[in-house]
Amino acid sequence: MATRLPILVAGTFDSKAEEHLFLQSRIEARGFSVKTMNLGTRSPSPFRADHDLFHDLIEDPSGPKGRDERIRTVLEGGKKLVKKLYRQGRISAIISLGGGTGTHLATGIMRILPLGFPKVMVSTVASRDMSGIVGTSDITIMHSVADILGINSILGEIVDRAAGAVCGMADGQWRPQGKNECIALSMFGFITTAAEAAKAHLEQKGYEVVCFHANGTGGMAMEELAAEGRFSGILDLATHELADELKGGYCRGIGPRRFEPPPERNIPRLVVPGGLDCAVLEFTRENIPQPYRNRKIFFYDFRSAVRLTQEETRQMARQLAQRLNKSPSHNQILIPLKGWSEADCENGPLYDVEITDAFIREIKGHLHPEIKVRMLDLHINDAGFAQSAAEAMDRMIRPIAS
Repeated sequence: MATRLPILVAGTFDSKAEEHLFLQSRIEARGFSVKTMNLGTRSPSPFRADHDLFHDLIEDPSGPKGRDERIRTVLEGGKKLVKKLYRQGRISAIISLGGGTGTHLATGIMRILPLGFPKVMVSTVASRDMSGIVGTSDITIMHSVADILGINSILGEIVDRAAGAVCGMADGQWRPQGKNECIALSMFGFITTAAEAAKAHLEQKGYEVVCFHANGTGGMAMEELAAEGRFSGILDLATHELADELKGGYCRGIGPRRFEPPPERNIPRLVVPGGLDCAVLEFTRENIPQPYRNRKIFFYDFRSAVRLTQEETRQMARQLAQRLNKSPSHNQILIPLKGWSEADCENGPLYDVEITDAFIREIKGHLHPEIKVRMLDLHINDAGFAQSAAEAMDRMIRPIAS
């Protein structure tokens, strides 16, 4: 068996030394070695830590004084040190225990590590909204259930399981096979049929396809991985996030980089207005908000899809054009004329040809002339549309071979 690299145990040892030492012992009992890092901002580690950021960054009389300044200093110093340890191949995983501050510090450091590197956070605040903490990373969050104040029969079991989890992650053996070119594919529930078919066509052409749920976080994760050079092309089949961002919907949360070219990378992107017919909001037919009572609505589950107005649609068209215009030579648009979601079809609850036409006129009027726009007399979930999208994506990646 190859030599196992140490697992990094990082945390606020000034307040939670006993608990992190117990975590260290449970990891070592499974055959892994441990490196320790104190993230405490009040005092040095009470036991000898391999890296003590309080001692290195704060203890000096000229160091930061305010609590917020100390936290920021430790966070930035921890990021630099952990990134260095990772790049030098000196750690195999990272794990921490913490309350609010400890979770903020540890996960802030974990987020600088790449996809696939094991990251485990046992937190007292895990049952709260963790979207801002996890972001687009693959951090594993475990709820501590009990507060982290001494090892007892409940917390001890949780911490031991966490130790087992991080050891299992660090010992992972699977590696992807082959070196097929990889395409990112955005998808959304109302166009699942199109996504499945497009994926199958691309795989038949020899590509690996990685799908991202266009739920706000998913779209941003796709953009971040594209910036890392993971993809040969992006088939943006679901652009629905723009609609929910506009209306504060269920799939909101995209940043300014969504639909923009990854920095210093020329990646072909084929854009389809999948799901741009509607915003998905959290209400049912029993409690329709007053502003939407005269709109076309598709009642789905605890969420409902509201047809956008012509002005809202034109606004989205301008936003999309503005973003795509930043890399005109690498972007194309493919528009299905018979509907953009399962509810936007002939005789469907959201069908509205006039609004679709308004989008087409608006985006054509604002696009860079180099960006090709092609329209097909098909519905987005028609088999022929998925095949056409896959073929267009292939031509963008392999223009000579195709």
